[in-house]
Amino acid sequence: MNYKDSVYSESTLYAFRKTLFTPILRPVSVMVIQTICYNFFIRQFIFAFLPGKIPVKKVDHPLDEKIPFVPSWVTIYIDFTQFWIRVISFYIRRYGRKVLIPIRDFIASMGRLYVYAAEVYFKILSTTKRPFYIARPRFLMIHLVDPHLFCIPSLHVMVVIHTYTMFSFIARKLGIEEKLKNQVQEMKKGALAISQAIFFVKQHSINCIPAALYAMTNFSSGLFPKEEAENFIKELFSPAPSRGDVPTKCLVHPCASPSTRIAINDQELIKRHILSLYNQFMEERKTSKSWEEPIINFLKKMPNASGKK
Repeated sequence: MNYKDSVYSESTLYAFRKTLFTPILRPVSVMVIQTICYNFFIRQFIFAFLPGKIPVKKVDHPLDEKIPFVPSWVTIYIDFTQFWIRVISFYIRRYGRKVLIPIRDFIASMGRLYVYAAEVYFKILSTTKRPFYIARPRFLMIHLVDPHLFCIPSLHVMVVIHTYTMFSFIARKLGIEEKLKNQVQEMKKGALAISQAIFFVKQHSINCIPAALYAMTNFSSGLFPKEEAENFIKELFSPAPSRGDVPTKCLVHPCASPSTRIAINDQELIKRHILSLYNQFMEERKTSKSWEEPIINFLKKMPNASGKK
């Protein structure tokens, strides 16, 4: 696939310009920006600086120690916001007016996703051990904008899964899924790479992933059924996309190959735990009153974060 045909060739600036100056997209775009700012940033800082009665739980797992801290993966991790915004640019630039309704629905669904995850965050907070590393400017930015209290479910994973599944859904809706089969695969590889990156930059525990997968199956069972979740877990820790697969600037770092840094046996143990916890959530959902109840019950059993209620 040529670089110009890649989703990664797209500019996020183009997406902002088109959404803010296209009447059918502007209202929903402004609403989603406000929703994301409130439900992730503002509320999280309120909880961090004005702690109340919401408990904060430590959700680390012993297997997290099997995953090394690899700062070079921050380039991949930090791409998760641009990852979904590029989809807007890709479709509008190539298909114009006929894709505006599906893109409007995609933007709106991203706002709903943040509200959906907040149904857990606003009831019980979660955090993990995160090294204070600021040798790279991007890590400094992460520490400044993320108080690290919204770990379960991982919104990073939810966002990238929703992005690759919606990219495929829009292609099917337009009747061009076969034409965009390379891009569909590219987006899934990108989602896997970012999901792996959150391990290597120590933004999440392996406990955060099954909760995110479970949340996505409940949020969008038609696009992310149990079978797709199991397949996604199976493909975790696959080698980073090669230089021939996707643009180097976005997904590939010469030092960032997970398969060479985690023993195969440890990879299998991690994936087995993720699958087991995902299945546990799915089983408990059958008798739960709400989708978030299994996650809340799991969090209640975790230890309190030191010095926090």
